[in-house]
This record gives sequence, structure tokens and C-alpha cells, in this order.
Amino acid sequence: MSNLMNEFNSKVISAEKAAGLVKSGDLVAYGYFGIPPHDFDIALGNRVDELKDVTVHVAGSVRMWQFLKTDPEGKVFTLISDHFSALDRMLGDKGRAVYGPVQYHEFHRMRLELQQPFIQRDVICLTTTPMDSHGNFNFGLCNSDTYAELAHAKIVIVETNPNLPYCLGGEMECINLKDVDYIIESNAPVFTMPPAAPPTEAEIKIAEHIMPLIPNGACLQLGIGGVPNTIGSLIAQSDLKDLGVNTEMYCDAITELYEAGKITNKRKTRDVGRSTFTFCFGNKKTHEFLHNNPQIASYNCDYTNNPKYIQLEDNVISINNCVEADLLSQVCSESSGLRQISGTGGSLDFHMGAFESKGGKGILAFEATYKDKNGNLQSRIKPMLTPGAVVTVPRVMVHYIATEWGIVNMKMRSVWGRAEQMINLAHPEFRDDLLKNAREMGLWSRTNRIPF
Repeated sequence: MSNLMNEFNSKVISAEKAAGLVKSGDLVAYGYFGIPPHDFDIALGNRVDELKDVTVHVAGSVRMWQFLKTDPEGKVFTLISDHFSALDRMLGDKGRAVYGPVQYHEFHRMRLELQQPFIQRDVICLTTTPMDSHGNFNFGLCNSDTYAELAHAKIVIVETNPNLPYCLGGEMECINLKDVDYIIESNAPVFTMPPAAPPTEAEIKIAEHIMPLIPNGACLQLGIGGVPNTIGSLIAQSDLKDLGVNTEMYCDAITELYEAGKITNKRKTRDVGRSTFTFCFGNKKTHEFLHNNPQIASYNCDYTNNPKYIQLEDNVISINNCVEADLLSQVCSESSGLRQISGTGGSLDFHMGAFESKGGKGILAFEATYKDKNGNLQSRIKPMLTPGAVVTVPRVMVHYIATEWGIVNMKMRSVWGRAEQMINLAHPEFRDDLLKNAREMGLWSRTNRIPF
């Protein structure tokens, strides 16, 4: 142990010295989602007058970065985000951030195997737990593709934080002292999710349409948004039992299901008795529940999100939000026209994997309408996707689509049948116009409605 501590102490440096390792033209990585480095970011931002052409790679920004505050005109720092948050959207609107499209499960393999030179990190600084007695630094709330990202980084820095829960594995949930170049010790607050807003009437209706499709012993994946959260609450109050979890994001609804005794993971094929996840956005109670809990396993994103693994479980129920859909049943989950507002994430991964699962169901859920900036009601079901909108789930892969007006299995339906069902899922106020559009587009039978 004394040798371990000697090596540890030899690698401890200040945040200022760590940030001083960054050179002009470097690609710097901060890790993903809710646990970016705090002290390192401040120190890097304070070097704005010394650097030029530095790119910082993140996903899902949860706070305004210091390097952007000190460089308000974007002359020095550029941000790449692999999953846009509300902050990333705002930065994207100002030309300060750009999105990196990819299927989430592919990150791990691409980092380890493809080794594209333009993605090699010059410096990576990650928030981790303090070192354990074996010399390991745990990735805490975000396993993702972190281990693979570290494998080819030129300089590896960890910013340890005792406020981060230690999330057991799993696989590739830690980095050892021997693979770390420098250590920063921090005590900054860790991001926690604010309380969820009460569910809307539409979200409750959508959840009620989905609930009958969930059997006992189902293996759940709950995405981000009001509908997955509402589903979690309804399941907690239901008679369902022996549920399992394999998800990309561990959310507060899963903790609620544990407290209600709904999750046992007894019927899983892999990781029997344990819920599996790759990152977490949660509140303080969820963080405390995850800490050193052997009922939960942290894995890399290939393990949790690869469709070939997801399908190994029976009765996978995947529930994800989306932005809009069209009469062809094409689904966009990530952009509003050309404006990036989210990311592909694991939506397609889990939708494909759930369909291939025995008894599984991939469900894409969204409210049929929204109000624009002038307060006017607009339909999320359109004749064609908004020009520039990204097709996240192609029509041939769409399984179930749900709105507050119903839920439909789209598999094996004709083009006419899909158009009819999408119109039925739309708000009644927009159905006549959509029917007119369908006829003009040749998506409607001339003589009669057809059953498929």
C-alpha cells in the first residue's frame, strides 16, 4: 500500500498545472454527460489568452463551460458534443457547438478498433471517484465508452471527487493508477437532476396506452423524457412483478421501481439479479442508491446498447421519446429541421434490439401536438418530416408508435396503411388536413380505407 500511495502522490498536481499541459491545436476530452471535470475546466478557461484552436469534446453539457465564458466570441475554443443538451442547443444556435452523429453502441468499438487519427485525444480529463485500495479510479455515473476513450489518449488526467458514487461493474468501469498520468483532487458538487415536472394529461394517456403491452418479467429500457418517467410511476403502482432492467440511462424512475419491489432481474439472461446501465442522470437519492450497490452493474455502451446483445433478453420493452413523425412513419428523435436538439443516442439501438427480442416491443412515444412560440397548436405528425429533419428510426424499423390518441404496431403495414394509422394517432384538429395531404401524396387508397 505504501508503494501505491507513493505512486499516487507523485502524480498529484494542481488543476492549473494540469490545464497547462494543453497546447494550441489540441483535442481535449471531458468525458460524457453529468460528470465533467470542474477544477480543470476553470483552469483551462483561464488560459484563453495563451491558446488558440483548441477543441473540447463532450456529450450532454450540464453547465456553461468556463472555457466558453472566457472566450465569448469563440476565437480560441470549439465544442463538439455527441449528444445535445439544452445548453448545447443554445451554443449550437450561436455557432459555438457542433454535433457528432453516431449510434451510441458503436462508440466503444470505434474508439478501440478504428482509431481514426482525427478523434485521438491529446488530453483527456475525467471526473472519477477517489482511488480505492487497489489503485482503481471508478468512472461513477458514466461508463459509456470512457475506457476505450482513455486507451489511445496521449495524456490521461483524472479529477477525483468524493461526491461521486462508486458504481460497481460490470465491465470497464475503472481505470488503474498505472494507466493515469496525472491526478487532480477536487471536492466540487456533482450534478443532480432537478425534480421532474408533474406529468401532463397527454403523457398520462400515452403511458396508459403502453402499460398493457408490458408483461411480468419484462426487461425495461426507459429513455429520457416525461413519458418514460410517467411509465415508471404507473409500473410502480401496478401489479407487474419480476421486472428486469437493461438500459443506457439509469433514471430516477428505476430507483422508484426498486423501492416498489418491482425489479428483481430474476428472468434476465445476462446479469441475473442485476440491473445494467451505462450512464446515469439522477437525483441525490438515486446517486445514494447506486453507490456500492451490487444490485446494479455499470457497463460500457457496447454491452448495454448493442442490438445483438439486447435481443438476448426476452420481453425487452424499450420506450423512447421522439420529436416528430410523418405519414410514411419515419421518425425523427433528434432535430427540428436542421437544428440539432438532442442526438441519436440509444433510440435506434434499443428499438432494433427490442424488436429482435422474443416477445419484445420497441415503442416510440410522443405528444401529438406542441405549441409554437406564438402559442399556436402545431402537429408533431406531419405529411413529411420538417425539411432537414434527421430520420432517426427508418420506417422499415419502426415497431410501435404511441401518442395520447392511441398506439399502433407499424410492422407489415403498407404505405397506405401506415398513413391511415399515423392520421389516427394525430390530434383530431389536424386529421382532415393530413388526410388531404395523404391523398395528394398518393399515400391513400382512392376507393376505401384498408385494414393494413
